[in-house]
Amino acid sequence: MAKTSAVEKNKRREKLVKRHAVKRARLKAVIKDQNLPLEDRFRATIQLAEMPRNSSKTRIRNRCEVSGRPRGYYRKLRMSRIALRDLGSLGQIPGVVKSSW
Repeated sequence: MAKTSAVEKNKRREKLVKRHAVKRARLKAVIKDQNLPLEDRFRATIQLAEMPRNSSKTRIRNRCEVSGRPRGYYRKLRMSRIALRDLGSLGQIPGVVKSSW
């Protein structure tokens, strides 16, 4: 089980990303638009830099929904390899059977 503080920090980051997503996208569009004057693009760059760092989508860490583990994460299942193995052994994931010989 991962530290509760790390899991909660990641949840706060996800909320910030959702809250600031529209504004960040708008500012990035202004920055990339070559037809606008340089001053407007520079002003948009400064505004983007003043926004909270945790509002960037790249700051979110993929974590297991079951255990909170950050490594060995399967995107399709949204869980770690260890949680997948445990739940597969218990027969709680449809179509998954742990082999033994």
